[in-house]
Amino acid sequence: MPNTILVDTKESVLTITLNRPQRLNAWTHEMSTEMYDTISEANSDPDVGAIVITGEGRGFCAGADIKDNFAARLEGKEQSSRGNWIELVRSSKPLIAAVNGPCIGVGATMILAMDIIIASQNAKFAMAFVKMGVTPELASSHFLPKRVGWGKAHEMCLTGRMYSGKEAFDIGLADQLVEPEELLPKAQELASEIAANPSPHLRWVKQLLTENESEHDINEVFKREGVVLGQAYESAEHKEAVAAFIEKRAPVFRRKI
Repeated sequence: MPNTILVDTKESVLTITLNRPQRLNAWTHEMSTEMYDTISEANSDPDVGAIVITGEGRGFCAGADIKDNFAARLEGKEQSSRGNWIELVRSSKPLIAAVNGPCIGVGATMILAMDIIIASQNAKFAMAFVKMGVTPELASSHFLPKRVGWGKAHEMCLTGRMYSGKEAFDIGLADQLVEPEELLPKAQELASEIAANPSPHLRWVKQLLTENESEHDINEVFKREGVVLGQAYESAEHKEAVAAFIEKRAPVFRRKI
């Protein structure tokens, strides 16, 4: 059983809750390993269609645990990572971050590559790396400007200041802003809506968006789409969708992996 996260599955939605509330769910190497393994397992579970990540208590993730991370590194006790977090997130089944409170440092960078970020009115965001004498990581210097734009990304990273959930929504860091009591139900509802679609195709869509978002060669974009579309045309799900449309019924997508 995981020590630093809670895992719950309802119907086709798996919810991961960061569970160190006494430390505002500060990130540790153990938490990183448990999250990586849980998402990897969910990606192989045919009963999981989408994943929601949130935090227990008042915080989402208040950044790296100073003792576990920075102090240990200075003492020469740095621990290796489980794997490539960005590769995992971008190749994963759909991921929704439901940010309920402080989301600072690695708490923010770990979710930037996720598909959708929903913020509570109680959420707070900070790229506070400079205040700890370090610099952004987890490809956040790529994903943050994509979400908020060049100027705001510089402002966030160079000041290290805190942004409210409303400010995060206004600059595009959060995709939705909801009342605290609506956060998890809204995230799970959206995840359930997404999970109703065929899983292979959801991951193909993510693949295209990942590969083509920064591609400047439109012909290359066109070629990639053609390859994936060819796979989709041959899929059982496409044939079922066409049949369901003709027969005026809801499609039944049985293949979930």
